[in-house]
Amino acid sequence: MLKFIHAADFHLDSAFAALSAGRAAERRRESRELPFRLADYVNAHGVQLVLLAGDLFDSAAPYRETGEALAEALGRMKAQVFAAPGNHDWYGPGSPWVTVDWPENVHVFRESAMASVDLPDLGTAVHGAAFTSPDQGTSLLAGFSAPEDGRIHLGLLHGETGPAEARYNPLRREEVSASGLDYLALGHIHKRGEPRTYGRTLCAWPGCLEGRGFDELGEKGFYEGTIGGGNVSLSFVPFAGRRYEVLEVDVTGKPSPRAAVEAALPGDTANNLYRILLTGEAGEGGGDAKALETALAGRFYALEVRDHTRVAADIWARAGEDSLRGLFLRELRARWDAAGDEAEREAVVQAVRFGLAALDHRDLG
Repeated sequence: MLKFIHAADFHLDSAFAALSAGRAAERRRESRELPFRLADYVNAHGVQLVLLAGDLFDSAAPYRETGEALAEALGRMKAQVFAAPGNHDWYGPGSPWVTVDWPENVHVFRESAMASVDLPDLGTAVHGAAFTSPDQGTSLLAGFSAPEDGRIHLGLLHGETGPAEARYNPLRREEVSASGLDYLALGHIHKRGEPRTYGRTLCAWPGCLEGRGFDELGEKGFYEGTIGGGNVSLSFVPFAGRRYEVLEVDVTGKPSPRAAVEAALPGDTANNLYRILLTGEAGEGGGDAKALETALAGRFYALEVRDHTRVAADIWARAGEDSLRGLFLRELRARWDAAGDEAEREAVVQAVRFGLAALDHRDLG
């Protein structure tokens, strides 16, 4: 029984542009530690084969020390390691795949055509190919078929099936089915997908190893698998040191927006990056997002609060008053009713809140 792990899309040296300069630099340093943690896992769990399906670097020209750190980490693995460069870290002049000295246990696919590596001791062959430019408009799997020789046949590619745009190794389901592979390890899709079977070939995307923004939410990690006798078994291993999470909190009827948020927070937020969306009805002061960010920032690695609340109905009820306040609210209510979309209504809400704050001499920050 062969034991392997399948990981992809490390995107080392990502910019983390949404974070402060200090936090972004810290996240890049943490990202460089991920492969070392992965090496510890490989060695502690008796993994024999490591399949890395591309975009390990965020670009074809990362910092020199990032390439050297990855080579050192992979060299520590007591396993055979295979890498298939993707569209971000494509194989070409000046890339770390060319300029860094890779350990003997690491094989990097270097051509935009399927190549095969035999592992006699494991009764296995690994077949893969590389992006050699940022685009790969034709399928790297086209025309490939593994021999029927009783060995385990594994494929390793960066790409996608049935894409809307044929730029990143557009694989056809029929090609996967005809490949004769026992397992096809894929990269490029950052959201983990459930394994799929085409013909006799099981294929999967593990997603990125760690999220880098609020479009990459929740647990991130890799697939661990065993294969033998024609059967492949996969399990997902959460591995990210930090998670991105979005929490929606309805503040309607709550004593305050802060009370509503604190009641909704899970207990394990300190290492993670959160975006909190305030929804529902709020009073004249709204959700007070900036004050909440300041008050709660210490509970998170990074926090962003967005106020999506609407003006409470009882505020509009005062539009009938024979006063400056009533006149102001009647005018704004008419604009609200005439608003053509959500953006216009949001502008009216902000006008109501700032206008009433000015009338009452309150501070809205």
